[in-house]
Amino acid sequence: MRYAFIAKHRDRFGVRAMCRCLAVQPSGFYAWQKSPLSRRAREDARQTDLIRKAWNDSGKVYGYRKLHDDLLDHGETCCPNRVARLTRLAGIRAQVGYKRRPGSYDGKPSLAVDNTLDRQFDVAAPDRAWVTDITYIRTLEGFAYLAVVVDLYSRRVVGWSMQSRQTTDVVLQALHMAVWRYGGASRSSGC
Repeated sequence: MRYAFIAKHRDRFGVRAMCRCLAVQPSGFYAWQKSPLSRRAREDARQTDLIRKAWNDSGKVYGYRKLHDDLLDHGETCCPNRVARLTRLAGIRAQVGYKRRPGSYDGKPSLAVDNTLDRQFDVAAPDRAWVTDITYIRTLEGFAYLAVVVDLYSRRVVGWSMQSRQTTDVVLQALHMAVWRYGGASRSSGC
């Protein structure tokens, strides 16, 4: 700040006189003129460029924690606090939630099926009633979605399927596995 003041008013006052009044050394001012950014400021600018590139590559979604992990993967050495400071100064923010575009979301209306079990989960014979459920499992690579088909009589899993996306195909594959494993047409009347 002082050196910038000296550079701005250099044409009106002498450099040595201003340095004496501002309690700085003239040699420091001349060194600042040759390289106005400090080594740390140059390193911050370089790492900010790397952070901005990683942020753009992520679709402008990542926050400072994942950006820090990306820098470590590229061989950079820095602490999370520094990445947090640089992202804050650069105006880089994590995307929280997803915005839906306004408009209509057309699709087929859902088909409502009658509740034939009516919460009667005690079944007298095997393969008379199957139930399905879907859940997610957090892994290091993201979420895995697991769909299972359970026979209510034996409480045994008769079919399952796992995928990285939660689609109707996950449940259908689990149901197909259950039908394929336990007789298909001969026992499918109990489904």
